[in-house]
Amino acid sequence: MAGASPADSQPEPDRLDTPAFQAIAPSDGDFRSTIRALILANEFLEYELQTKVSQGYTRGVRHGRLNTYTG
Repeated sequence: MAGASPADSQPEPDRLDTPAFQAIAPSDGDFRSTIRALILANEFLEYELQTKVSQGYTRGVRHGRLNTYTG
């Protein structure tokens, strides 16, 4: 692949090792704390996504195909 990064050519377990170690390091190897932090971060990202989607709907912004069905 011409545009592939070096990370794309690594097997999946090898590619994920460095980020996994980086996530565990701040917790001094405490996996429970690491998992809790990742869950919290995921909940925050989900909340942000829901908030942004809701704002789009409240402003009346529509994306995609228009519903032209008249029944």
